Amino acid sequence: MTILNETLLSDCQEALKAARALLDEAKSAVGARIEANGLEAEQIAAHGLAWYATTIEGLTQMLRWAKGLQESGKLGELEQLMLGAAFGEYLNQLAGGVPMSQVELVRPADLGLDELPHAFSAPAVSRLRRDGRGPAALKRIGELIETGEHFGHDRLDDDMLPLIRDQFRRFADEQVTPYAHEWHLTDSLIPLAVVQQMAELGVFGLTIPEAYGGLGLSKMAMCVVTEELSRAYIGVGSLGTRSEIAAELIRLGGTEAQKKKYLPKLASGEILPTAVFTEPDTGSDLGSLRTRAALKGEDYVVTGAKTWITHAARTDLMTLLVRTDPDTKDWKGLSMLLAEKPRGSEDDPFPAAGMTGGEIKVLGYRGMKEYELGFDGFIVPREQLLGGTEGQGFKQLMATFESARIQTAARAVGVAQSALEHGLAYARERKQFGKALAAFPRVHGKLAWMAVETMVARQLTYFAAREKDGDRRCDIEAGMAKLLTARIAWSNADNALQIHGGNGYAEEYPISRILCDARILNIFEGAAEIQAQVIARGLLTPRNQL
Repeated sequence: MTILNETLLSDCQEALKAARALLDEAKSAVGARIEANGLEAEQIAAHGLAWYATTIEGLTQMLRWAKGLQESGKLGELEQLMLGAAFGEYLNQLAGGVPMSQVELVRPADLGLDELPHAFSAPAVSRLRRDGRGPAALKRIGELIETGEHFGHDRLDDDMLPLIRDQFRRFADEQVTPYAHEWHLTDSLIPLAVVQQMAELGVFGLTIPEAYGGLGLSKMAMCVVTEELSRAYIGVGSLGTRSEIAAELIRLGGTEAQKKKYLPKLASGEILPTAVFTEPDTGSDLGSLRTRAALKGEDYVVTGAKTWITHAARTDLMTLLVRTDPDTKDWKGLSMLLAEKPRGSEDDPFPAAGMTGGEIKVLGYRGMKEYELGFDGFIVPREQLLGGTEGQGFKQLMATFESARIQTAARAVGVAQSALEHGLAYARERKQFGKALAAFPRVHGKLAWMAVETMVARQLTYFAAREKDGDRRCDIEAGMAKLLTARIAWSNADNALQIHGGNGYAEEYPISRILCDARILNIFEGAAEIQAQVIARGLLTPRNQL
């Protein structure tokens, strides 16, 4: 089936109105239930609302993407088919059930809706639901992406961004992709030579202002770089996350002296930071954090335990969240310390006095390693209190979450793209029953849908980044990007492994690593359940009251 540009865009616009009408009714119904019963009692409905809103935002950004391409004369056949497929599938999900996980489908009835809005019966919606993701559309998408050279225009609206993308793709293809699987299989740290090359390329100072030694680039540029690095190996893409978090903490919450001291060294890669927030019994409940920092003279003495600390041994600076007011039991008594430590080695990973650590063996995401840390009399000078005022740690950390979650969404896009490319390459090369796997409808159908959803993930992430670059509050948008892209990365990896068949389960094939790496995306930087909670609360509470 061929649809003219104008008809397709018009149908999508009408369908988006119907989807938004559904969301409005759902918000009203869920809001009333929460007011009557409380948020926890209505958690499924609240989180379902978040998933519905995220799905609709994905469609909104796909339509925005297509309109932008049309204006620039780049809306080709592939892009039209991807737009139609995204609308066709997601409209059917909105009507019949949106997956929150593999075992949780949320339907309109779960949101308190007895029937769909009248707008859902419009001819445009029916056409898209029937044909958008039909076999003919998927077959043609599969044909158009078969060479692996083109998966649709990204619509990067800054002429510098494609150049940045190309530069980091070359670096990743030459310096990371050939070695990443070996690093994974041997559970090795990413070589310092690679880290140094990344520093020279400016990875660690991408968004740090030029006045402090950084490149002063946008969050959009950060997304493009992160996606390309993560496409090669999530560990390399994630090295920048630690610098992003530390730099945001210091830039937004530090004293001028702290900014001048640390931001240039972070930007150059002279200092490698790590985020030390999570504790064994707290998880996402940071308000119950117990690691104690007692002020004695001009030093804080730290006592307590931390866990799931990425790249802890080989770093020089910890952004360390502690409780400085022992009389508090919530977030109000928390402070952030800029705790320096000597860089560890293989033989002596934690040489600092008053600090111990042990490695946590993990399935994937291995290039930096995970650790549990213990502090017993660890000393941090008083001048290393971020911002110089106690009790600001939780607020300082919250100020970084938008950027961190956007960056994590970009990592997920890179992993999703990698899974798609590995699945496609195998399907083209592997012959069964006298022809390539890609010739079979259920194989090229999987690949086509993977390409469509990767573009949805990309455009939703870019939207959140643009909001951040515009200095607009985007906690909901960043949460949506992280929520959906993590699900898509896992889905792509799972389907790509399925295409590999038994070989996909063998360690020698990179898709086995990509599957393990993809799984973490739904957990760190706020688990999917936490993201849904944040989004739901934001949707139901006016932003000026949050």
